[in-house]
Amino acid sequence: MPEMQLLRPGHISALLAFEQENRAYFAASVPDRGDDYFARFDERLRGLLAEQEAGICYFHVLVGADGEVLGRINLMDVADGGAELGYRIAERAAGQGLATRAVRKLCHLAANSYGLTFLRAATTLDNAASRAVLARSGFAVVGERQLSGRPGLSYLRSLAATDSPGAAAGD
Repeated sequence: MPEMQLLRPGHISALLAFEQENRAYFAASVPDRGDDYFARFDERLRGLLAEQEAGICYFHVLVGADGEVLGRINLMDVADGGAELGYRIAERAAGQGLATRAVRKLCHLAANSYGLTFLRAATTLDNAASRAVLARSGFAVVGERQLSGRPGLSYLRSLAATDSPGAAAGD
């Protein structure tokens, strides 16, 4: 499995390449980030790193053997023992179980390194792959919601410091 690393300034060029190479692929299932996102990428990354330093968010990249970014997996809006999970996997790495392994590992980190007790997530109804990853990783559907005007589902997963990185709760 690619190595999960906490986002740092040295990831900027590989992360930008990942976002640019997969832009159309991601836009098929989530709203496009727009041209301004890419034009101001360095500035945006500095802002994300400041949020990470403040403990508001934890951003991770999945780095392959050649230093390429194959995915992003993030914990956003950390507060009151919980956070919002978000992730993206490169098109060329999709369908190989990488997202499920990464989500499970991040759940372990969230409980054991960041002291979190629960995670929230959401996905659109038409994103079957993301729904499957969340289900396999121990997330339960807790409601419906709109995501950028599209119907979706909200998920929740409780965490315990003993959660292993290779298993979902209840496995």
